[in-house]
Amino acid sequence: MPDTPAAPDAPVLSVRDLTTEVATPEGRRVVVDRLSFDISAGETLCIAGESGSGKSMTALSIMRLLPQPMARIAGGSILLGGRDLAALGERDMRQVRGNDVAMIFQEPMTSLNPVLSIGHQLTEAIRVHRPMPAAEARNLAVKALAAVRIGEPERRLHQYPHELSGGMRQRVMIAMAISGSPKILIADEPTTALDVTVQAQILELIRSLQKDFGTAVILITHDMGVVAEMADRVIVMNGGAMVESGAARQIFHAPREEYTRMLLAAVPRLGAREATSGTAPPAPDGDGAVVTVSDLEVGFDIVGGLLRRPVQRVHAVEGISFDVRRGETLALVGESGCGKSTTGKALLNLVPWNGAITIDGMPIHGLGRTRMKPIRRTIQMIFQDPYASLDPRMTVGELVAEPLVIHGLATGSELADRVAWLFGRVGLSADQMQRHPHEFSGGQRQRVCIARALSLSPKVIVADESVSALDVSVQARVLALLQELQDEMGLSYIFISHDMAVVEQVSHRVAVMYLGQIVETGSRAQVFDDPRHPYTRRLLDAVLLPDPDRRRGHFPIADGEVPSPIHPVGEAPKRVAMTDLGQGHFVAG
Repeated sequence: MPDTPAAPDAPVLSVRDLTTEVATPEGRRVVVDRLSFDISAGETLCIAGESGSGKSMTALSIMRLLPQPMARIAGGSILLGGRDLAALGERDMRQVRGNDVAMIFQEPMTSLNPVLSIGHQLTEAIRVHRPMPAAEARNLAVKALAAVRIGEPERRLHQYPHELSGGMRQRVMIAMAISGSPKILIADEPTTALDVTVQAQILELIRSLQKDFGTAVILITHDMGVVAEMADRVIVMNGGAMVESGAARQIFHAPREEYTRMLLAAVPRLGAREATSGTAPPAPDGDGAVVTVSDLEVGFDIVGGLLRRPVQRVHAVEGISFDVRRGETLALVGESGCGKSTTGKALLNLVPWNGAITIDGMPIHGLGRTRMKPIRRTIQMIFQDPYASLDPRMTVGELVAEPLVIHGLATGSELADRVAWLFGRVGLSADQMQRHPHEFSGGQRQRVCIARALSLSPKVIVADESVSALDVSVQARVLALLQELQDEMGLSYIFISHDMAVVEQVSHRVAVMYLGQIVETGSRAQVFDDPRHPYTRRLLDAVLLPDPDRRRGHFPIADGEVPSPIHPVGEAPKRVAMTDLGQGHFVAG
């Protein structure tokens, strides 16, 4: 059936009473409930809400990519150019995907095949929708990579996903999506867990492509800063249903529904916390410091050649020093690859390192597993991904009890009582102890990880991006819990994050890292109110504000990536000198 020509102002897509169901052990459950909306060419419609609200299921329904036979469209219509996508057969729908509607999936690493080159995957996507010779498809792939501002596109075709950064992989996904010049681009959480500068660049890229091609964009996100920056109109979803819809300014400045107001109230905002609250001058070395780090260096050899000898070295952390006082939160901030997480792992002796680290007065250099064991009662870590750090074969009760068993601190009923107390302390109930990790939401799993870290009554907790992928409301509750525990137990935190708004909310002091080096450090007030280093200012400038009237607008898109911390063996990295940040480039000097 030929497409019906659209009227000049007619919507390019009309969704009417869309209802999607999934099969569960308790029966079929509605996950999208009679949803209706229109979107016009060149418009950006944001669908916002927490995890489980039905945002992604809406996108998968439009794309007809629902997992079969578990999920199905139970009613409604999806009208595109006079055709109802909900009624199309799979063969016809394959012609729609890519050509008329394309999708950028949430996690590029799981969406790209790790064993196929970037070029193979791009040209395959192009030729599936537009039959053509391989050489012509390759030329189009190069143009698509150039369109998304990827430098040296011809060389990138020969690389594999693991050789690219998260931001670069996301750009590859965007290049794949736009290669068919679709009328509608669906972006499902395209910036989740990305660094603030990379996030700003990805959004700027989507905006520029939309301007060039007149594409309608459906942006799915739980980040209200992204919504404020990008949306023309907003749909707020909860429990599969539309709670509220309207123009972006109306949603942010005059929300009608309590759920919308709750979402907005939970968003961390730069400047929301007074610069002087809770801030004290840094303690001198050794005076109340529970962690002292001096000249810390961490490097990893890359082997090559027939003899597999070291030929290059990754300089992950390069000569940093800092201390953390009792009851203090020191934030380590910076983009991916700057050495934040590696620093945290070094503090727990999880990676080889050089320099000096003292934990509660005890030097830990050279300590083996046996001698390190009592130190671990003083310092614990909350890892970035709670699902990956919890053994799926064990119940959460067993996981929280495990450190107590290993250290011989409790057995029998005493152990059960201690675990139940820990569950209550982090806002979970004792009757949940027999469940497995997959039975919990992301926020609940993070609470289990916090309970596990607290089980040994440590003095220091390293929190590695512990709230970066959580919904804003769940994030607010976890941050409040961490603050409450610090106030009651005198805990010290090393808070690793790239989210500057969250860092301002929780930190006493801040250390900004770039290419393995600390380029600026000071109290929260000093760093946020009077940043001295260009890189710090760049991080702050990239933060999206949850206010449509204060959009950042244009953000420079870098042609390349941050300089590599990899150098030939024997060659020391140069000290960082950011001299051209205003143009989006990072220069090591």
